[in-house]
Amino acid sequence: MISQQTIQQITSRIDIIDVIGEFVKLKKRGTNYLGLCPFHGEKSPSFTVSPAKEIYKCFGCGRSGNTITFLMEHEKQTYVEALRWLANRYNVEIEETQVSDEVRQQLLSADSLYIVNSFAQKFFAKQLFETEEGKDIALTYLTERGFTEETIQKFQVGYNPQARNEFAKAAAQSQFNSETLLKSGLVVTRNDELADNYRGRIIFPIHNNSGKILGFGARVIGKIDKAPKYINTPENEIYVKSKILYGLYFARLAIDKADECLLVEGYTDVVSLSQAGVENVVASGGTSLTADQLRLIKKYTNNLTIIYDGDAAGIKAALRGLDMALEEGLNVKLVLIPDKEDPDSYVRLVGANAFKDFVAANKKDFVLFQLEVMLKEAGTDITKKNETVNHIAETLSKINKAEDFSKQQEYIRECASLLKIDEGGLTNLVNKFIREKITKDEKKITSREVGFLESLDAQKNESAFDNAINLLLEDEYQEREVVKRLIEYGNQILSENKYISDAIFEVLEEYHLNNKQLEKVTESYQQMLRSNGFIDTKTFLYSSDTEMNAFVAGLLNFPYEVHDWSRRMDGYIVKLDKDLSTVIVSALNMYKLRKIKRMYLELEDELMKEKEVEKYNGLIKIYTSLKTIEREITNEMKTVYLK
Repeated sequence: MISQQTIQQITSRIDIIDVIGEFVKLKKRGTNYLGLCPFHGEKSPSFTVSPAKEIYKCFGCGRSGNTITFLMEHEKQTYVEALRWLANRYNVEIEETQVSDEVRQQLLSADSLYIVNSFAQKFFAKQLFETEEGKDIALTYLTERGFTEETIQKFQVGYNPQARNEFAKAAAQSQFNSETLLKSGLVVTRNDELADNYRGRIIFPIHNNSGKILGFGARVIGKIDKAPKYINTPENEIYVKSKILYGLYFARLAIDKADECLLVEGYTDVVSLSQAGVENVVASGGTSLTADQLRLIKKYTNNLTIIYDGDAAGIKAALRGLDMALEEGLNVKLVLIPDKEDPDSYVRLVGANAFKDFVAANKKDFVLFQLEVMLKEAGTDITKKNETVNHIAETLSKINKAEDFSKQQEYIRECASLLKIDEGGLTNLVNKFIREKITKDEKKITSREVGFLESLDAQKNESAFDNAINLLLEDEYQEREVVKRLIEYGNQILSENKYISDAIFEVLEEYHLNNKQLEKVTESYQQMLRSNGFIDTKTFLYSSDTEMNAFVAGLLNFPYEVHDWSRRMDGYIVKLDKDLSTVIVSALNMYKLRKIKRMYLELEDELMKEKEVEKYNGLIKIYTSLKTIEREITNEMKTVYLK
């Protein structure tokens, strides 16, 4: 187990912008940073990162947390693995407490796939560069293909020997269990024994955005009858093919700098282009583009150029992801490589500069190219032409961002001209598809979610905060506010011999929290206070309870501060200055007022129903007492005025 002292060293060095900026393109907005949420598809950024509070929150999907929970959710890491990742990043030496063999085995199991993949990569690299078979067969093949040793090492390319179980034996000697090895896809079972799955193949490791190896692509050397050209890692906990782009780890900075992503099909296409100096390139791995892959691209740029073979199969593959790309708000261009070449062979044929010039000069508009292909296939067939009109109208309906309206209108004009149909008719057809989609989506989303999403689109996210204030002025708001103040300022002094945490807990003993999650937070705070005698916000935020950490991060990341605005509640207008003690006392008084108001509203219901005089009079006394307490509180709040 990682020692508590090491954890404190790690958390003290964390820069949340530095870490999350590895995975999300962030732009400064006031004191915070804003970007597109990596946890759900969105067109307007609502993912907010606060460097001061060291937390993030998405106001679209509600995800929130700290740096560690981000790594756990986004990179699918365990808590311990996230700590190790951060320790490595910030050069913190990990000190571990003694653990039992059983616990050590559990930790190994949690990280097993990443660990075995890392071991395998080192094994394959050694086989390529340090064995006669690897050098004679695989390295010779790669160098003949034009790959330099520097490039091979950069992409961590390796080789699996032709022997039946060379890797399996090495893995067994390193005490990897068979279950993990089989799940990784590195081995298979043959005749009740483990055998290598990638025998005699060149191995391309596939990395996640932080450089950890998710899986492998294994390519045959030369041409072999009846054998697949590539064997890929089967899907498991860390390898999900639809969410992976080969080469993104190496290309992400170049994509950001060029503000363009080049998409190719194969691993060797990426490696060849990168070696030639075209570094902003990734590969889909030969599969149809998915929404998740497009969202990965959109983290770094809105401009996507697809470079595929110019044959019929290449054209068909290139067109598969068009609608999804438009729906994600990407500007898509298409380049087709001529003369039966692919990007790998073509850049070797003409050279890096000529390749770049060719790409720049031959970018085709994706929508218009698709239309030309479909019209060519339709010929004079009226039915097929009608299908083409409907298909293009549905495609154009995917361009649904407000800022892309003029682009959509220009497409309608050009497509109507090519189709030789009325422009107004095509506009009506596009609008029909838009209405159908809206109707379908509304059935899936609750009315409250619809309202919030509309506010995000209409007000560009900033004014959504203002619109959300009305929702927050509910009973729970005061509870959240008080607990928020506890975490932020609990260790500060309110008055002589009293900390802010003392004052808050005195109130909570009399006026209990209704929200169970908030109650859990305050109980944990008290437990930590009893154990440590002192708690600061960061210590509490990075507790070992990651689920609670995420909840607390969301709690802290409200974009409005009590002392920054005046608000009306239950007939009172509250004006607060920036003095901390005033803020705390006022927050507690507002909390008590809300609780008292709730109590006498419930009493009013009972009074309406009560028929017995004695009980009625008893309720009246309680009601009067509550009103008295309410007046005392409002008198104390010198900046509170009646309506």
